[in-house]
Order: sequence, then structure tokens, then C-alpha cells
Amino acid sequence: MNHLPLIIKREYLTKVKNKSFIIMTFLSPLIMIALIAVVSYLSQLNNDKERTISILDESGFLFDIFENTENTVYTKLNGLSLEDAKNLVREKEDYGLLYIGKSDSIDAISETIKFYSEDSPSLTVISGLERKIEKRLREMKLQKDGVTLAQIEASKSNIDIAQESFEGEKSSKIDNVVKLAFGGAAGYLLFMFIIIYGNMIMRSVIEEKTSRIIEVIISSVKPIQLMMGKIIGTSLAGITQFVIWVILGGVLLTIVTAIFGIDMTQVNTPQQELVNQAIEAEGAQAIAENLITAISNLPLANLVVAFMFFFIGGYLLYSSLYAAIGAAVDNETDTQQFMLPILMPLILAVYVGVFTVIEDPHGTVSTVFSFIPFTSPVVMLMRIPFGVPLWQQGLSLVLLIGTFILAVWFAAKIYRVGILMYGKKPTYKELFKWLKY
Repeated sequence: MNHLPLIIKREYLTKVKNKSFIIMTFLSPLIMIALIAVVSYLSQLNNDKERTISILDESGFLFDIFENTENTVYTKLNGLSLEDAKNLVREKEDYGLLYIGKSDSIDAISETIKFYSEDSPSLTVISGLERKIEKRLREMKLQKDGVTLAQIEASKSNIDIAQESFEGEKSSKIDNVVKLAFGGAAGYLLFMFIIIYGNMIMRSVIEEKTSRIIEVIISSVKPIQLMMGKIIGTSLAGITQFVIWVILGGVLLTIVTAIFGIDMTQVNTPQQELVNQAIEAEGAQAIAENLITAISNLPLANLVVAFMFFFIGGYLLYSSLYAAIGAAVDNETDTQQFMLPILMPLILAVYVGVFTVIEDPHGTVSTVFSFIPFTSPVVMLMRIPFGVPLWQQGLSLVLLIGTFILAVWFAAKIYRVGILMYGKKPTYKELFKWLKY
């Protein structure tokens, strides 16, 4: 008699009715949204903070380049020594003092510039001051050589090389970013799903083994049915939890943004600030057009279908290994020696995907790792947005399924012996012996 549906139902209901599962299902989105809201609020406070920067320009060349902005006020100091200026800024509790010393030549000005402040200044503020000064000094040098400002402006050229395939399909530089984002999100989601719910399967097996309830269950159920039931039941519980997280997180994010007026886009790092400046330089409209083109160029149907198959295949493959480890040990402490061989291919897949696929998605390294079953779910999902032939996807999927079947067979043998073994810490040699039983 096939007891698999009953085992799946039991595992699913046991998981979703568990108090800790219910608490974490509803508490996790609350904690995550609260953290995002706090970070956004603090970033918003930081961005809205008014800064007063005093300028002491003894060279006389750079006074007029500092114009007040919404959050930054520049105070120009005249007729003061450096020490008097420092004391004045400290008394007024200004953000800082930008000092530009006397110099006989334009080239030597950069060596006299210093910024004095009570605390370490923001990287964004310093970068902004440096760009202003660099631009003015460059213009002054060109003017010294007889080049007018009009000629300088006329000499500027923005180059955006149009990209097009031999078949006439247009693309842009932002295409790679969009493709990496889609592929990276899919690969990272699979990686986290395996880590979180694979461990849940392993703990479930260990709990039943240590409570000796497994001895009763195994008398009427085949070990492979019990193992597959645990894997599928826990997977369904995980999917349920994930869907609730997405829905509840989206609702909470909308509510927090509307009620408290927190702008989530205010979470700016120095790197994001530089990216924003680059976007402004190229033109927001051109970026938007390229972004739409990049998304339209994605093989969306292929991505959705491939994601489903590779996600399920990769998760089932690793879940069977987690179940086998759970059956082989008596407590979670003993699992550490067996976890590294499982985690290493996953970590390697993420690194190959991030550092190799983006640079050369059809290169030897990317292609080979997209066929290896233990790395293909992550690497292939990252490659597909760049255009992978269907025969390669099919071959990779066949290898993945074949490896899964083989892994289930091996895992079932370990599971069959391991779930009834107590009080002995297993070794790799012991596991190899169990395969022969």
C-alpha cells in the first residue's frame, strides 16, 4: 500500500500547526519590515540633515563654485587665519571647514586643500567637494592654455555604443545588469530555500529518531516513502510560509510607508549615490528606455518554466541529502562534519554565477558548472537570461533529475539503516558500509 500521500499530509499539517512555525511565519515579516523601516527612517534623517560647511579660500580661485543646496549651506570666510577659522567653526558647531591654502600656481592648489571637522565627514560630502574642485581646476588649466569655457563645453561628447545582434535584436549596457538581477534573484532564492528548509527536514528526522517514534512508523511504512513524504511535506509547508511572507510583507510595507511617511528609497549607500549620479549624467529618460528594452529582451517564458524545473529539481536533490544526514546522526552537533560537502557546491555555484556568468555567460567555466547537477540549479538559472540553447537546458535538467534519482537511492539506503541506529557517532566509512546493506 502506498502511504506516501498520508505521510505528506501528516508532515505538512505537523509543520504548519507547530506553534514556532506559526509564530515565525507571522513574526518574520514584521521584524523584516521593522528593520527596513528603521533603516529607511534613519537614512531619511541623515539625508535631510542640514549641513553648514565653512569655506576659507586663501587662493581666491574657488570661492564661487560652492552654491547652497537644499541640505548644504556654504559659509564663506574672509580675512581670518586658519586657526581663527577653525575656532569659529568649532564654536558654531558647523559640519566642517574646507581650507584652501595660498598657492602660486594652479597645479599646487590641490596640495593645500584640507577638510577640518569634529567627527569623520561623510564619504558622499567629501566626494562631492572633490568633484566640484576638480572640475574648476581642470577648467582653469584649460583656460590658462587658451581654451575658453565655450570650447570646453563644445568638446564634451557622450558616447553610448548601440548594441545589436546579427539577427537585429537590440540591447544595451543595462541588459547585463537586468539579466544578472533576474538570474541572481532566482539563484539566491533557491540557495536560501535549500538552506532554510533543508535544515528543517534534517531536524525533523533527528527529532523523530531521538523520540523513538520512528520505530513505530517504520514498521508499516517503507523508509523511502517516509523520506520522500518528509521532503515533499516540508517543502509544501515551506512554500506556504514563503507565500505568506511575500503577501504579508507587501501589505505591511505599504502600510508602514503610507502611515509613517517613510520613503524606502532613502536607503542610500555611497555606491548607490555614485550610481545615481551616473544615471543623472546619462539621462533618466535614456536609462528608462534601455531598462524597458532590457526587460523585453528577457526570455520570460523560458525563465519561468526553467525556474520551476531547476528549483524543484535542485531542492529535491539537496533535501534528500539533508534527510540522509538527519537519519545518520543523533543530534544536530554531529551534523557539522557532513554539512560542508553539501554546502560547498552551493557556495561554489553562487560564486561562479556572480563572478563568472556576468562576465562570460557562455564561457567554458559557466557552461561546465551549468551541467554539474550540484551547481546547475543556481548557475543555469543565472545563465538562462543571457540566452542558453534549449538543448543545453534540457541536458542539464536530465542530468539533474538523474542525479536526484541516484541521490534518493543512496539516501534511502542510509536512511533505512540510520534511523534505527542510536548512540554511535557515524563516520564516512560507516555510511559507506550502510550502502551495502
